[in-house]
Amino acid sequence: MSRRPRIDRSKVRTVSAKERPSKVRLEHEGRPLRPGASFSEFLDGLPSLLGAADLRAAIDATARASATGRTILWGLGAHVIKVGLAPIVVDLLERGLASGVMLNGAGCVHDLELARLGHTSEDVAATLDDGSFGMAGETAELLNHAIAKGASQGLGMGEAVGREIVEGDYPHRDRSILATAVRLGIPVTVAVAIGTDIHHMHPGADGAALGATSFRDFETLAGLVATLEGGVVFNVGSAVILPEVFLKALALSRNLGHTVRRFTTVDLDFTRQYRPMVNLVQRPTRLGGQGLSLVGHHEILLPLLVGGIVEAVEAMDSDPKA
Repeated sequence: MSRRPRIDRSKVRTVSAKERPSKVRLEHEGRPLRPGASFSEFLDGLPSLLGAADLRAAIDATARASATGRTILWGLGAHVIKVGLAPIVVDLLERGLASGVMLNGAGCVHDLELARLGHTSEDVAATLDDGSFGMAGETAELLNHAIAKGASQGLGMGEAVGREIVEGDYPHRDRSILATAVRLGIPVTVAVAIGTDIHHMHPGADGAALGATSFRDFETLAGLVATLEGGVVFNVGSAVILPEVFLKALALSRNLGHTVRRFTTVDLDFTRQYRPMVNLVQRPTRLGGQGLSLVGHHEILLPLLVGGIVEAVEAMDSDPKA
């Protein structure tokens, strides 16, 4: 059996490492954290590369949007609430760092249960086996009643459930995203897919009310998206519903002649998912702006992001030239 000839490396052409373009330079490296450093100094000490660079870009874009009065839209999957981040979002709302909030239907479930009971999130595997999954009577009754009432009053679902929490017996309403948004007059929208949420299984669920209130919220969301030029939109933890709804709201606003070309989109999740990447990060920013993707646990990364935004905004407020 004949051997194949080995490649001859004697005539390899080399280039100068000094002149070769390089992606990483000393000025991009991180700095060790010194004891007593501020949070801003911690962020400044991160490497100017990859995820750390995108984190700072998201912070800077949001601080600029706040300083110039542009729209800042937060899309939140229900997992954000389940992992204890509602107080972080409430603080954002109180600080005026949200022009609007978009949730999916499960966000209403967990926000309402925490405001009412102080606990949420059942063991799905165990309760599915015995048929008790999603059968919490109080949760379904309160949500279905609030949504039906909202439909009769011409409200969107976010406002309807938020009003229920504001006006009802909810001892923990101060940590409720829905209640805080309603109290502050911040639009909060809910995008529902029929059959995805536990209260849809109960006899009090009204499909017409679910559709009417969620569709009103879609129109409200499209109105917010129409003002997004120069602003920022976040998608935190929604793999399908919110990216799809956002894309349609953007298409509608552009179709009606609104200029929405240059803005920043930020997706934050455990992994990079198809729909958020194409429907939020890539396609919407083809005409300008920037699309960013941050990968990490919500309960760690979102507080880092929000902490950086708060400090950057405060720095701009104290020094407008910053």
